[in-house]
Amino acid sequence: MYKKIVIILILFFYYSFISAQSNTDELQYCIITAQYEKALLISDQLIKENHENTNLYFQKKNIIQKDLDFLINSAYKSLEKLNQKSLYGILFHNTDDVFSKNGDLLFKELSKLKEKKIIKKIGFSVYNPDQIEKLINHFDFDLIQIPINILDQKLLLNGYLEKLKNKKIEIHARSVFLQGLLLMPPDKIPVFFSPINNLLKKYHQELSENNIEPIQAALYFIKNIKQIDRILIGVNNSKQLLANIRAYRKKIKPIDFTKYACFNENMTNPSKWKF
Repeated sequence: MYKKIVIILILFFYYSFISAQSNTDELQYCIITAQYEKALLISDQLIKENHENTNLYFQKKNIIQKDLDFLINSAYKSLEKLNQKSLYGILFHNTDDVFSKNGDLLFKELSKLKEKKIIKKIGFSVYNPDQIEKLINHFDFDLIQIPINILDQKLLLNGYLEKLKNKKIEIHARSVFLQGLLLMPPDKIPVFFSPINNLLKKYHQELSENNIEPIQAALYFIKNIKQIDRILIGVNNSKQLLANIRAYRKKIKPIDFTKYACFNENMTNPSKWKF
């Protein structure tokens, strides 16, 4: 279990580092670096929150040489800023990039860096099963970052986690608190979520009856999914960091979380939320 919480510890260090030293051109990709073979992961959400002007995607119909040069330069700039000789991996944030015209060249350029041992793993940040299916049919990649939490269990229940593991792909979990929705007191939940209001009330009621804090339940759910290798959590300060560590280590009464799975994407996909 310890291997999964180490990412929280290192992430806190990098959170401070990136805020202080990175420029707005710091990667359109999620960069992971190795430190004693432990993964350091910066999520797309973390970058969005702290670098609002950063362009996270190529978002182009046609990839040209300038884009390839930018990709390579970004990787080497990260090596320099992180004072590392190699990167644990690079994640594409927008899977459409590699399927645009000449987009496969982006993947090939990273493959060259992998052959040179500049990076160890190539991966993607995805949002839905369709993206996963398309990727595994076209690319031989090593790492994937997925959204998964107590409400959004689709990739677990539809067998995609097992499918990825059968291909020996490392899985990193993000959005484990669903933008904080899973930690919010029932009476503070916005009206937008009224379609699942009863579901959330039942969830919190069961937690209360078993003396379980929402943060403990959220982390317990993820750390007990055997296919997940790392949990990605962003923190703002040491107090939040310690709270996450304590919650992660807490032993709680097992709960059948499958009954809280929600298949309404408007509720589980933050990009569709309207307030």
